[in-house]
Amino acid sequence: MFDAAGPRARRTIRAVTALSLLAIAAVAILIVLRFGQAGQLAADRWAEFTQWPYLQFLLAGLGNTALAAGASAVFAIPTALLMALARTSHRAWLRLPAVAYIEFFRSVPLLLVVYVFVSGLPSYGINPDIFWKLVIPITLCSSAVMAEIFRAGILALPAGQVEAALSIGLQPSQATRYVVLPQAVRIVVPSMVAQLVVLLKDTTLGYAVSYPELMKTANNLTAYTSHLIQTFLVIAAVYIVTNILISHFARYLERRISGRTARPARAVAEQEPAGAPIG
Repeated sequence: MFDAAGPRARRTIRAVTALSLLAIAAVAILIVLRFGQAGQLAADRWAEFTQWPYLQFLLAGLGNTALAAGASAVFAIPTALLMALARTSHRAWLRLPAVAYIEFFRSVPLLLVVYVFVSGLPSYGINPDIFWKLVIPITLCSSAVMAEIFRAGILALPAGQVEAALSIGLQPSQATRYVVLPQAVRIVVPSMVAQLVVLLKDTTLGYAVSYPELMKTANNLTAYTSHLIQTFLVIAAVYIVTNILISHFARYLERRISGRTARPARAVAEQEPAGAPIG
């Protein structure tokens, strides 16, 4: 809890924000000027990115990144939801394994898990394709974090809602499905989007398994050209645009979810006039 900022505090915040933006703009201008003095902004250094062979090479890397991130998300989200439900269960045989899974993969660095799949498991005869050597570690670590996000959304709901659902004859599984999960998902959408952005950036660890994702493709491209700065600036722009698109999609999804949960409530309110006797 905190007190709302008063007029003086708001003026201070606005002044500090303006000064910070000016400082950032000054640094950006200085960087651009230095790049220009070093010849890094010359047209011939950027011309390659208007040629189809180079663009095709980068688009292939972007496609591989999207494929790895999409597969990881498809597997991680259901796994996270199951782990969250298990961790909030009153049954110890469900809760304890879920706690162990979540705490272990939240604590272990993702790169270490990747190296286990690259160097550890093959020595025991387990040698999946390089795609799965990247996707499975990302799924394991991301699902552990997402499980805590789902659990926070579930615990944020008032306990009285579940009790009310049980009192009208719903089974615990039905209360979870029809009462808890729809509201919990709506609550966790912003946090889940942030984690999906992290998941997308985690695919850059594909270099450890030689998976040709976007960063690996950029490294290969700089081996044929001397335009390292230009290549990685383009790659950074691609990641920024991709993350912005993910954020916009999340806001659209949140509006859709809010609309679907609001319409039934409005329908009930219209059917039952105010002041109607109960029972």
